[in-house]
Amino acid sequence: MSARTSAVPDADGATGLSRGTMIRRILVLGALTALGPLTIDLYLPAFPDIAGDLSATEAQVQLTLTGTLLGFAVGQLILGPWSDAVGRRRPLIAATLTHVVASLLCAVAPTIEVLGVFRVLQGMAAAAGAVVSMAVVRDLYTGMPAIRLLSRLMLVTGVAPVLAPTLGGQVLQFTDWRGVFWVLAALGLGLVAVVVFGLQETLPEDRRRAGGVAATLRTYGSILRERTFVGLMLTGGLMMAALFGYIAGSSFVFQDVFGLSEQAYGIVFGVNSLGLIAATQLNARLVRRVRPQWILAGALVVASAAAALMVVFAATGLLGIYGIAVPLFVILTTVGFTMPNIPVLALANHGRSAGTAAALLGAMNFAVGAVSAPLVGAFGTGSAVPMAGVMLGMSVLAVAAMFLIARPRQISGLEPDPPITGETPPPAVVETHVPEPVAAGRRGRRRLTALSPGAAHRPAATHDTVPGTGRPAALPGSRRARRQRSRS
Repeated sequence: MSARTSAVPDADGATGLSRGTMIRRILVLGALTALGPLTIDLYLPAFPDIAGDLSATEAQVQLTLTGTLLGFAVGQLILGPWSDAVGRRRPLIAATLTHVVASLLCAVAPTIEVLGVFRVLQGMAAAAGAVVSMAVVRDLYTGMPAIRLLSRLMLVTGVAPVLAPTLGGQVLQFTDWRGVFWVLAALGLGLVAVVVFGLQETLPEDRRRAGGVAATLRTYGSILRERTFVGLMLTGGLMMAALFGYIAGSSFVFQDVFGLSEQAYGIVFGVNSLGLIAATQLNARLVRRVRPQWILAGALVVASAAAALMVVFAATGLLGIYGIAVPLFVILTTVGFTMPNIPVLALANHGRSAGTAAALLGAMNFAVGAVSAPLVGAFGTGSAVPMAGVMLGMSVLAVAAMFLIARPRQISGLEPDPPITGETPPPAVVETHVPEPVAAGRRGRRRLTALSPGAAHRPAATHDTVPGTGRPAALPGSRRARRQRSRS
């Protein structure tokens, strides 16, 4: 049997995915991926309170966010290859338990410096959900089905950054900023139970990579030599940097500059993020008609134009708060088109090293994001100009990386396809030779049959060869066969 891609069996041994199984996996993977945005965003409304309680400056508080993002980057570089070597479940369980411990330590941090250290650890642990979830999707799907699954997955994960500041504002009504980290610890414990009881292993032992640190470094090197991957990785990282520029500066802009309360800021944050959720769902339909690389390229251009307008509005004060909130809504909408398409395009040729490749994507996202966050604070938080300027610079660089390095015209292999009925993406195709009964006449022959669970066989005729010649053998009942029999 020759397999192009191995489908991962379900618990019942079937290679197909039922509708219920797919929905359950979306919810489980969405919950795991949501831990990262919740860890980053839940304490944003508490920035002014943290600064006052720990006698810290605004820039020092923003550095705790930078530490979280750096932890995310480093954690993915470690956890991605680990999941390729030992499977997906064990790294998830170990890292999520570490997240619980780090959250408890953050809750009792006596100084801003100690809080920053524990936030790094918390970010490293929360990285498991992001990188391993992406690898699980790559274990199960490729191509357009993977894009559609990721787009639906973003509906679940997109709720986390929308709700996180709002939830954080509500938590602050009943407790202080330390209570936010007690909540994160409780969420971590719940996710451990989700992994233990709700996620089966998707990486069989025969597909795991071994070899230790040296082999991991070689794998990283081979992936980074691929121009398309590097271009997409930079594009995704720069767009995430624009997003984190907003995350780092928005609480000060909306609360200090425009005078919104913590609760009102959470609502504005949520409204601006609704575009991201809508875009991920529109993307699932749009990729059936337009190549994902062109969807991505168009979204980047629109994001740059919106960021340029926001700089003008911030500098002139034109339209007030609406001159900031409306362009932000547009930019976050474009992020909804980049999040599902970049990982699928970048991971298309890295099935055996999905965890490692996904780790590089995630590390770039949060490493560049960690740079953009302190840039906003360095230029001051007395107006919206620093936040808008950082977002404009990062989005323009993302356009350059996409068109000059990744080059959309050179990205191939993911064509738009007709709409697929039902919600379940088709499982990976497994090719195998299946002999049919040999009958007299032209119909008797061997076929190469593509087997797809729950679907009809799709035959493709093949021919045996004459030993020692490499020429195709005559089919039974054909004229060539009759001539060969007459000569004999």
